[in-house]
Amino acid sequence: MTIDLRSDTVTQPTDGMRRAMATAELGDDVYGEDPTVRALEEYGAGLLGHEAALFVPSGTMGNFCALRANAEFGTEILADTEAHVVTYELGGLAVLGGVQTRTLAGLAVDLDLAVIAEQIRPGARTWPTRPEAPEAGHGMVATSVVAVENTWARGGGRIIPVERLERLRAVTDAAEVVLHCDGARLWNAAVGLGVEPSQLGQLFGTLSVCLSKGLGAPVGSLVVGDAAHVARAKVWRKRLGGGMRQAGVLAAAGLYALRHHLDRLADDHRRAAGLAAVLADAAPGRVEPKNVDTNMIFVRVDDAAAFIARAREEGVLVGASGPREVRILTHLDVDDADVRAAGDILARLLAG
Repeated sequence: MTIDLRSDTVTQPTDGMRRAMATAELGDDVYGEDPTVRALEEYGAGLLGHEAALFVPSGTMGNFCALRANAEFGTEILADTEAHVVTYELGGLAVLGGVQTRTLAGLAVDLDLAVIAEQIRPGARTWPTRPEAPEAGHGMVATSVVAVENTWARGGGRIIPVERLERLRAVTDAAEVVLHCDGARLWNAAVGLGVEPSQLGQLFGTLSVCLSKGLGAPVGSLVVGDAAHVARAKVWRKRLGGGMRQAGVLAAAGLYALRHHLDRLADDHRRAAGLAAVLADAAPGRVEPKNVDTNMIFVRVDDAAAFIARAREEGVLVGASGPREVRILTHLDVDDADVRAAGDILARLLAG
């Protein structure tokens, strides 16, 4: 038997989810006539405390549509140096969207808020209308959106706390720019903090939230915001080829996941914490259990590719997050026994 801990995207639909998909009421969603898609969008928007939502095929498309719906052509998005939208989305915002990203290390977690405020550039938004100060913004690219990832994948699955987000929202409101959340694992953040998803969702002007990671749906994300933003995002979804027809068969999986799989994320967090403790005992200094906020564990190794190959030979799949670091995720399809077995193997490999 193989125990797959590479990602929480490797899960299979549960029996209940498959039944929901098989019996979903369908229509043509490009015409706005799929009742299951509409139900998912309404339920997801309400869960996050927003007016509207849009079902899209992937998280990358969700981020693009959400961001491009707010970022005008020729503006910039301010994000963390290690943000997913900067690192893992193949430069789509620049290549396809005509907007650029600019990065600040620690933006989401510990960078001084005054520094962030100073780095939000008015650019062309003020220059033509301020002849008394033509140097203010002259030639600069205007900042249109500040993007935050919660949980932060390349930060070890770290949760960005509510207080920090509230202060970031105050900064962006004062600057009249949008605060966006790449919420691929926002559900993990809410469960980890013990708050309702709406308490996090309402801190942002817009969000993209994933249904196919910790929640276990086979595909899909939601773009969430007010009705005007979602309408603009829908235009971008169509431009990207993301308009789907009888999409309710997929939306049914996401709706089932939201209704049945949120609370159980706490099991993934518990298993990750236990596994991290086992690995830390076996190889002190390789992993920091105190940094495991949710379902992600990052382990320092001498050679990630070699370690992954040895683990695979013993029936455990893990992934690389760098040349000397591996990433391990617990998820819906691994139970306590799987995690114990994987822990025994990985601990032995680390200790040896």
